[in-house]
Amino acid sequence: MLSILGRGATLCDGFNRREILRAGGLSLFGLTMPGLLRAAEQNRGTGLQPRPARAKSVILFNLLGGPSHMDMFDMKPDAPAEIRGEFKPIATSLPGLQICEHLSNTAKWMHKACLIRTISHTYNSHDPLAIMTGFTGGNPQLPAQSTDPPDIGAICQYVGLAPRDVPGAVCLPCYPGWGEEGYRRGGPYGGFLGSQYDPLFSLCDPNFAHEPKTKYYDPVMPEGEPYLPGLNSQPGMTVDRFDGRRSLVEQLDDAFRQASQSAAQDRLDKFQRRAFDLLTSSKTRDAFDLSKEPEHVRDRYGRNLFGASLLVARRLVEVGVPFVSVHQEIFKHYGHAYDMHTNNFGMLKNINLPILDKVYPALIQDLEERGLLDSTLVIVMGEMGRTPRVNGSAGRDHWPQCGFSLLTGGGVKAGMVYGATDKQAAYPVSDPVHPSELVATIYHLLGIDPHLTVHDRLGRPFPVARGGDPVRKLIG
Repeated sequence: MLSILGRGATLCDGFNRREILRAGGLSLFGLTMPGLLRAAEQNRGTGLQPRPARAKSVILFNLLGGPSHMDMFDMKPDAPAEIRGEFKPIATSLPGLQICEHLSNTAKWMHKACLIRTISHTYNSHDPLAIMTGFTGGNPQLPAQSTDPPDIGAICQYVGLAPRDVPGAVCLPCYPGWGEEGYRRGGPYGGFLGSQYDPLFSLCDPNFAHEPKTKYYDPVMPEGEPYLPGLNSQPGMTVDRFDGRRSLVEQLDDAFRQASQSAAQDRLDKFQRRAFDLLTSSKTRDAFDLSKEPEHVRDRYGRNLFGASLLVARRLVEVGVPFVSVHQEIFKHYGHAYDMHTNNFGMLKNINLPILDKVYPALIQDLEERGLLDSTLVIVMGEMGRTPRVNGSAGRDHWPQCGFSLLTGGGVKAGMVYGATDKQAAYPVSDPVHPSELVATIYHLLGIDPHLTVHDRLGRPFPVARGGDPVRKLIG
């Protein structure tokens, strides 16, 4: 972790001892980069290399809290009022498909998408563990455990899917649970494979989770964007934080040039050196520099934390990162994201659906214009659905028995609706999809054998998709 504009005691060669040790260990919320690199080196030539793939990268947009499927993508306008809710359906670009009236921009892209209406399981928890690993057992009340199964990003790194000069997985804008006083929700981790397979986690400022009052950000401190620890100025620094005459990238270049010339770096072993090079490579840090994007692109995604996170995700995909997860984190002062036990319709109409209806079309359009949509699988979903019946607080409660997943690009069939639910959107009546089957489908599209087994710390074999088979009908 590099402190670009910070102060501190330095070695005689001018480089801070703590900084060089952090760069060598690169412990970003559990990610030990040299260990990751050693593992990747060990996996080369062991038969774990991926097979030919339809998708080169995956972007998962996790609507944390459990989005209300019957108020978004599986509406029941003929049901009683206490079931159908307040919203009306509208037509989409896919003939015969209707979705929520507050998703008018999304409706224009449904001919490109594959909509699963029957994600079904029993894991009643806000942890994204089920949708990122396929695992629905265990105690859902526990935070992330070292005994958890590894997620998709961890397996991408385990099989050596990532290029050598970029991270194998990135989690934006922070780890799930960060907004709830540091409760680490299970999901985006290496689990029993070890923390060396954790993703690279960014940090963020929750005050910019939604549209700011001012349009433009301080180029030195982009509060409305996810950022890498140490790669941006931090609040409370000395006056050199306000050195606006030089761009952030120029300041980074100066620091990296100083680091690369340091005699202390020569003492790093080859894996530590490569970890240092990975962090300081232009590909990784430039992906977070949204000042390089045209203003109209920034506006298209939205001037908020999640719009910026999806834009960074696109930039990470461009440089070859195979798995990027973006989590609409629950920040207390903005309600409870999609966990809407109260005020379900107000939260959807005024906050959540406007964000989704901006960032999803922006991402799909951007990927298509750049020729990346066919090789990038975009997934929009939450960890569960919501109860069919509206409760006494105008909310809907937890309902993992039925939910949706919106897949676009990356080798899935375009213009498809898969599965059907009953008259109340309570249960699947055809083609239920378990999270393990969804995860198996993702692995298949990435060219990873979903039946590949990995071993836990006791030596027991586990299939990476928890025994699920790909849903062949979803694959184009």
